[in-house]
Amino acid sequence: MQIKSKIVDKYEKRFGVVAFEKGYVTADQLVKALTIQVQEDIDMGYHRLIGKIFIDQGIMSGKQVSEVLKEILL
Repeated sequence: MQIKSKIVDKYEKRFGVVAFEKGYVTADQLVKALTIQVQEDIDMGYHRLIGKIFIDQGIMSGKQVSEVLKEILL
């Protein structure tokens, strides 16, 4: 069970959680970005990725987004 838990923990991590853990965003910024994402999905039928929202808002740099993605995909 312990090994399965570690595998699930690794692959269930979401972009926003990792960005928060790395100190790139605050909890409030993450909640706001998720709200924007859901609202866009409802209003337009699609949504931007959280990393794109953070870049568009000037909260994260492209380099920081790449670092988060690298951690998620490793």
